[in-house]
This record gives sequence, C-alpha cells and structure tokens, in this order.
Amino acid sequence: MKINKTLLKIYVLSSLIYFAQGIEGLPGLAFFLFLKEKLGFTAEKVMFIGSITGLAWVIKPLWGYLCDNYLSKKIWIILSLLGSIGISLFFGLSPLIPLGIIILMLSLGGANAAIRDVAVDGIMCVDGKANDNCDKIQAIQWTSITVASILVGLGGGYIAQHFTYKMGYLCLIPIYLIIIGVVLKYRTTVPQNRTIAPVWKTICSYKELFTDKKFLFACLFLFLYKYSPSFGTPLSYIERDTFKWSAQFMGMLGAIVSCFEIVGSIIFFKICKKVKIKKWLYISVFLGAITSLCYLYFTPVSAIIYGIAFAVLGMFIHLIVMSFMAKSTIPGKEATSFALLCSISNLAAGSASSITGAILLPKIGLHPLIILSALTSFICLPLIKKLEIK
Repeated sequence: MKINKTLLKIYVLSSLIYFAQGIEGLPGLAFFLFLKEKLGFTAEKVMFIGSITGLAWVIKPLWGYLCDNYLSKKIWIILSLLGSIGISLFFGLSPLIPLGIIILMLSLGGANAAIRDVAVDGIMCVDGKANDNCDKIQAIQWTSITVASILVGLGGGYIAQHFTYKMGYLCLIPIYLIIIGVVLKYRTTVPQNRTIAPVWKTICSYKELFTDKKFLFACLFLFLYKYSPSFGTPLSYIERDTFKWSAQFMGMLGAIVSCFEIVGSIIFFKICKKVKIKKWLYISVFLGAITSLCYLYFTPVSAIIYGIAFAVLGMFIHLIVMSFMAKSTIPGKEATSFALLCSISNLAAGSASSITGAILLPKIGLHPLIILSALTSFICLPLIKKLEIK
C-alpha cells in the first residue's frame, strides 16, 4: 500500500508536539502538592491560579496570527520549545519563588505550549481537510498526548513521592531537546514575498471570524457545551486528605486511566468515518450530566471505577467534539478559526469553569456544586439541532 508522505509527516509532527504537551504534566502532581501542603493553599485558591495561568490558551487566535504572518510554523515550534527549556531551568534551579513570579512563569509556559499547539493544528486543519483526514490526525494527536499522560502518571507520581517539582521540570529538558532535534529535520519554507500586513488590514482579515453566522453559532454552542462549574480540584483534595492516597498511587491511577483513554482514541480512529457527529453531541450532553452526578457518591472504590469507566467514553466524545471544531473552520482561515474555537473551548472548560467553581465552592459546598455542574450541561441542548455540520 502506498503511503501518503504528506499525511505521514503530519502524523509524526503532530505526535511529537502533542507528546510534548502531555509530558509537560510531569511536575504537575508534585507542584500541586507543593501548593497544597507546603504553601497551604485552599482548593479554591489553587483553582484561581489555574484559571489565571490558563489564559494563555484563551488567546490562541493571537498565536495563530503570529504563526501565519511571522517566520514559519517550524521556527515558532522550535522557539517555543527553547522557551520551555528556559522555564524548566528556572523552576528546576531557582530557590523559593514568590507567588507572582510562579503565576507569570506558568503563564509563559502555557503560552509556549499554546503556540506549538496552534502551529501544528494549523497544519492539521489545512492538509487534513485537503485529505479528508482531520479526524484521524486528531485521534493520533490525542493518542500521543495520552501516551505521555501514562508516563506522567507513573513518573510524576514517583517524583512527587520521592522528590520535588524541581526534579520534574529538570526531567523535561532532555525530552524538549530530542523533539527539537527531530523537528529540525523537517524542511519547511516561508512563502516568498510574504509581508506583514498593516494593522487595519489585519483587523479586516479577522472580520470574517466575527461576521460569519455559521461560525459564530458554532462558537456559541461550543462555549455553552464546554462550560460547567468545575469541581475537579476539590476531589483531588478529598483523595489526598480523606482517602489518604499517596502521590505515587495517585500517579499510578492516572496512568491506568490514560491507558483506557487510548482505547477510546483507537475506537474513534477505527470508526470515525461512520460517526454521526450531531447525534453523538446529543448523546454526550446527557452522558456528561450523568457522569457529573455520579461524583455525588465519591469513595476510594468509586473514584477508581469512575476514572476507568469514564476514560474510554470521555476520550471518544472529546475527539468527536474536536472533529466538529475542525469541520467548523472557515476556509482560507483554518489555523486562526480553529485557534479561536480552541480558545473558546479553553475559556469555557478552563478559566470560566474554574473561576465559577472557585467562587461557588465555599458558598454552596461540593455536592450542590456537582448538581449545578450537571444541570449546566443541558444549556447547549437546544442549539445542536441548528448546527450545520458537514
């Protein structure tokens, strides 16, 4: 069978960049325990920090503009990897760091990851749509990031148990260097005679993103679909304080859950051409509400069951939503429109959900917060019928 070299190149490049994105969670558990147990931060304070540092993913259209108009996507990927090396060295070698500097550096780290993500997603949207392969490329991307998550679960738990977050950051550096070495082998060229458009022309070029009714409707649906008050961080506190789970056990469980997520990716890869996106969006709304309500009963045994049982289905639905986003991009502006959709998704699922959860948690408690989160799942339901999905 003849191999499509263009697709193979995208598969490899996407796998590497998404692997880097996943492996960056290596110091995450140790850093969470540092904030919780060394600095004594409450769950809502940790959620607020996460909502702030995640804003770099909300402004992805800006990174899309930079990648489309300055240098080449390959150079942006390499620069972002070098930036990540610098941040890893900072966290790995610095003594006690003020909270303001921690937030700043975490935000810069998020910006580096977001730039790489935008660059490779731009390639995926253009070449993937041309080859009718966006869905399979995304399945490969998320399989790669999940493989990294398995390593994060195993290695991150061990690091959190026996070392500090500093070791986690230092371990990232050789991984970044290996990926840079591979990316350097790709031959890409900057389009000839490309010039930077004046500001007013740039604004005009983005006008379509805010005037295309079909695209705007997709944006509105995506925000409502992804938004729900977050309660994940309080559950982590329960696992640590009430269940008395060790850092290594929490990491091991995360690795097991990631293995089952790969199963969801493989299933999607196999049957993606037969999946009816609109039908599954309907189904996923109800499943999302049901799975949220399950956490009203949260014990050591149920926590493990939920993690494994919801992993396969969660990844399968996630890839359906990603496929919907790729199909909703505006022709000729795939990179920027996909980046905007991702920004809306990150804003809703990340910053907005975390801030809402952090505000409501001390006021109404965990169980009412879970119920409210489940109910918000249905807000987007009336919009699905009107979506135009190719």
